[in-house]
This record gives sequence, structure tokens and C-alpha cells, in this order.
Amino acid sequence: MRNPLYSAYERRLVRQLNRDAVPRHVGMIVDGNRRFAKARGRNADDGHRAGAANIASFLEWCEDAGVEVVTLWLLSTDNLTRPPEELDHLLRIIEGLVADLASAARWQLHSAGALELLPVQTAAALRRAEEETAGVDGLVVNVAVGYGGRQEISDAVRSLLRTRAAEGASLDEVAAELTAEDIGAHLYTKGQPDPDLVIRTSGEQRLSGFLLWQSAHSEYYFCEAYWPEFRRVDFLRALRAYADRHRRFGG
Repeated sequence: MRNPLYSAYERRLVRQLNRDAVPRHVGMIVDGNRRFAKARGRNADDGHRAGAANIASFLEWCEDAGVEVVTLWLLSTDNLTRPPEELDHLLRIIEGLVADLASAARWQLHSAGALELLPVQTAAALRRAEEETAGVDGLVVNVAVGYGGRQEISDAVRSLLRTRAAEGASLDEVAAELTAEDIGAHLYTKGQPDPDLVIRTSGEQRLSGFLLWQSAHSEYYFCEAYWPEFRRVDFLRALRAYADRHRRFGG
């Protein structure tokens, strides 16, 4: 049974939510699964499963608040160097998660990462989820798996160069005409608004390369809770902090 004081506090935060100052795009660094498990004497897989179980609830909170786009960082390129057994189990959990999210037919999923660095099975699961939800008119959810900020920028530049080369442009011509907007048009999140708010759980106060290009003007909110323990009140507090800052500094 939920604590009645907690429920009352949550309702109070909902009433205080400024609907005119809700971020359009929220980036979420879901951190702390392994530490959550370790603190309870459990293995890493248990922590990753607990983290996966919190994703759908978080997306529902975003919908209720009026957020339009969410980017979930589930696996970095650095994570690909984890011990093979742990990585394999984590990838299976992620595959199951994206399949469940897709089957809900509630959110439009997009893959955001270097799929070529992932096992064939994982990349196929991400592509399948994207295809199955392409026609869904709902919250846009970028699933960042095999994601690294530097990797994304290098992939974007590589894609830009290949596109311009196919159009017959020389390297000198590309260099002379290149703009930031040109690179932005080849990012994993092309066509989407940049994140207004980036949240990281687990108490770590660093971005670790998350959305390096897109977060130039983002607000950051760092939460002490491990991701599996992240609650709606924690999310509402992040939205309140975002709205307060916009009120003080004019957005």
C-alpha cells in the first residue's frame, strides 16, 4: 500500500505543475541499475530487469505532463566493453523491453545509436520496434542503445559527406558550405526538437557524452535515486525545477 503522505505530496506537485513550462523533449540517462542491485545483495541482471520495469511508467508520466519527445539512454558504446556474460544478458533485457514497448502500440519508437556496433539480434529487434510503431501517433521515444555522443557526431559527419559526394560535390565545396544545421540534419534525432531537459539518476553529476550536440542549451537535473527507484515525484520535482528556472531567467 502506498504511503498516504507520499500520495498527497504527489497530488500537490501535479497541481503545481506549470503546463506552460513543460519541456518538449526530455533526455533521460537511466543510471544506477547495477548499484541498486548490489545494495540489495542481488546480481546485475536483477538490477537491469528492475530498471526495464520502470520504463513504461516513466513514459506514462511524460505523456501526462505533456512531453512530446523522450530519449532514453539504455546502453552506451562504452558499455559494449562490459564482461560478455553481463552484456549478453543486458542486451536480452533491452530486446524484451523494446518489444514490449512496441506491442503497446502507444509510443513511436526510434533507434538512436550505432546499430552496426550491436549484435545482429539486438539491431534487428530495434529496427523491428521502429517499423512496428512508425504509424503510432503518440509520444516519440528515442531508444539510445549503442549510443555515444562522439560516435553520433562522427556518424553524422560521415553521413553528410557521403550524401554530398553522391550529389557530386567535392570535398572543398562541402568544407566551404558546411553549417551546423547541415550536421544536425544527419544526427540520430534529426527532425526533432533538441532536449530542453536532461535528467540523470544515481547521483552522478556528469553527462558522459549524452546528446553532446543537441544539449548545448539544455537544462540538467541530477537525481540521487537509482533508476529502478525513480518515482513520479522525482520526475515532477525535475519538471518543477525546470519551470522555476525558466520563470527566473525567462526561458
